[in-house]
Amino acid sequence: MAWLFKTEPNECSIDDIAAAPDGVVWEGVRNYQARNFLRDQVQLGDLVLIHHSSCKQIGLAGLAKVSATAFADPSQFQQRSPYYDAKASAERWSWYAVQVQLVEKFRKIITMDELRQHQALSQMQLLKKGNRLSVMPVTKEELELVLFLTRA
Repeated sequence: MAWLFKTEPNECSIDDIAAAPDGVVWEGVRNYQARNFLRDQVQLGDLVLIHHSSCKQIGLAGLAKVSATAFADPSQFQQRSPYYDAKASAERWSWYAVQVQLVEKFRKIITMDELRQHQALSQMQLLKKGNRLSVMPVTKEELELVLFLTRA
């Protein structure tokens, strides 16, 4: 299985992931459907397209892999964190995180317009109108085409 994780580069960019050889904690997901993906479906070794959003250059920035799965999101316990959750406890987590490691930083950002040019990506969750999830599945075919585009 493959995934797409959206991130704002000022919080966690492809460069931040590249700078952490042991991986970075993918935290701060506060949508129940995205949380459930992290908790129930994301597996060790899964590939992850890293998508930069809410920035000057929006698009796919690189490829990572999951190096640790489904543990308590540490930010939910940190009172000064914007992701703090007063209802969460060490015994009862509300939110989950995973750890990701860099596989490859793309030579250039693959933009949404570039992705939309390919009929084979027309059903990709990222390209569907109104889809704002920060964690979403990617099919094998979608991943293969995106990786082809990064090498073209």
